[in-house]
Amino acid sequence: MGHILSDEGLDLIFREARTYRAWRAGEVSDALLQAVYELAKLGPTSANCSPMRVVFVKSAAAKERLKPCLDEGNVGKTMSAPATAIVAHDTRFYEFMPRLAPHADPRVFADDPDLAQATAFRNGTLQGAYLMLAARALGLDCGPMSGFDGAKLDAAFFPDGRFKSNFLCNLGVGDPAKLRPRAPRLAFDEACAIA
Repeated sequence: MGHILSDEGLDLIFREARTYRAWRAGEVSDALLQAVYELAKLGPTSANCSPMRVVFVKSAAAKERLKPCLDEGNVGKTMSAPATAIVAHDTRFYEFMPRLAPHADPRVFADDPDLAQATAFRNGTLQGAYLMLAARALGLDCGPMSGFDGAKLDAAFFPDGRFKSNFLCNLGVGDPAKLRPRAPRLAFDEACAIA
């Protein structure tokens, strides 16, 4: 076997990591958000298609644009978060493939909108998960969520229609005093089979 992550590292990104809904005061720097992306972009996608696009909402003006898009239960935790990542995918990701994947033929996607949409959504979702793992690895806590009006959010942040929102993820230093007890997970035999 190759190198494995230490128990401390596994605790940081998996075993002790939680979904935060309340945040300690403090800013998340632009440099840290860039470092998160620089790690996340290295995760694999099919044919290196890399469709994820992210808007990191930090400013008061951007938060005011985001606020009316949120379901009521997500307003407080999002407005108080130091940053919120809008994780989206580029519907025309294949336009970058001559540079990102010169071995692949981007016409496969350009000629098949259903395949392009499925590929963008699937791989953009994967990259969103990489983004959360990268954030945790660099000391941030995450609060991923649905619970927003996608059409309204896309109109506010992606008015040309090229990018489509997938999910939101609040980022910052979470307040452990406000955590709920960890919810159970399915056992291996309930969720997996070895064929």
